[in-house]
Amino acid sequence: MGPDSSNRRSTERFEVVWSVDCSVDCSTQETFLYASIRNISDMGIFVWTMDPLPIGTEITLRFAPPGSDEAFILRGRVQWVNAVKPLAENLNPGMGVRFLDLTIEARERLVDVIHTIAYVRDEAS
Repeated sequence: MGPDSSNRRSTERFEVVWSVDCSVDCSTQETFLYASIRNISDMGIFVWTMDPLPIGTEITLRFAPPGSDEAFILRGRVQWVNAVKPLAENLNPGMGVRFLDLTIEARERLVDVIHTIAYVRDEAS
């Protein structure tokens, strides 16, 4: 991360490891097979993948936090990419995705999930 990485994040992020399906075109079911969410906020997620998409690409994200009965299906846009670097060590390849057009209900569900993560981590400390 560069020196201005903290400026990109206006909300607190929480480290997680959740499976996520990312599709560019729902009609073709084009998905990443090896992708996972590595951190989440109410504004977006970091998707760990060896095949990040170009900045500006709009995607559909489908993920369910552990213990959740209902999956999130949200639209997002790739904001930045941490590319795979051949012959160099890059332990965190992937892409930062900002959520698009969140409904009030979806944002409230996200905030509830994030508060639950924060609460569980505070209790464990």
